[in-house]
Amino acid sequence: MPDTDHVRIERSFAAPIDLIWAMWTQPDHFSAWYGPAGAAIPRAAMDVRVGGSRSIDMTMDSPGGVMEMHFVGQYLEVEPRSRLVYTEAKANSAGVALTAEQMGLPAETPMETSVVVDLTDAGGRTLMVVTHVGVPADSPGAQGWGAALDKMEAHAADLVRGQ
Repeated sequence: MPDTDHVRIERSFAAPIDLIWAMWTQPDHFSAWYGPAGAAIPRAAMDVRVGGSRSIDMTMDSPGGVMEMHFVGQYLEVEPRSRLVYTEAKANSAGVALTAEQMGLPAETPMETSVVVDLTDAGGRTLMVVTHVGVPADSPGAQGWGAALDKMEAHAADLVRGQ
């Protein structure tokens, strides 16, 4: 895939694969790291099974006040401790996916993207590749992923130290 179609980030964690899997699939863990610096996740609902839904609410301070964002999607692949694939779309506060027209974009603009998370156990470490198809590598969304995964790495390190 050309980089204009997706962002792909590889990370290595000094944490067991079970913990990194939990950070993607358990709302409390997910809420602790998801989003760029300064973001909070007041609600994460995840029915982690093929066909299950996900709904994430994010808040961030902005110069104009608190900004709210809502995301909905569905799990397409769930291979425990190995692979997670889900769709993602921006939504309104009621959890209804927004159309391109509602976001002020051309009608043909695809509004649903997909996130692929691949995990590999590397003898006590976890190798992770995250690919977000539909988010260009040079976009603010890609920068947000980098910041979020920095938070994920710090949170995993804190949890490992606390074990």
